[in-house]
Amino acid sequence: MKVYFNNSCKICRSEINLYKKEKIKEIDWIDITNNETAEKETSKNDKQLLRRLHVKTEDKILEGAEAFLIVWKKIPKYRFLYKFFKLPGVFFIFKYGYEVIAYFLYLKNKKQLKN
Repeated sequence: MKVYFNNSCKICRSEINLYKKEKIKEIDWIDITNNETAEKETSKNDKQLLRRLHVKTEDKILEGAEAFLIVWKKIPKYRFLYKFFKLPGVFFIFKYGYEVIAYFLYLKNKKQLKN
């Protein structure tokens, strides 16, 4: 699986670095910063990639809160997050909370976009 994240965002980088420390061989960490290959692999433009975390599993692209669930499910140390945040009522709150936070991070980091 490939995880597409914004390495130029301090908050994003800090969180992803926690996950990288777990050295999960099935996860390829892809920085989306000025990465045309990531755009082609996901069929997303740089703005869309910058806006949310994306995960590619086999032939499926997941984004946002759903992408985080998949990442947490793959990392034993963080699997408890997957189990908690996948609960229907909790997921609803998590999904919309993520969107709010991701939007503000996007505004903070959008200067890196090509146009």
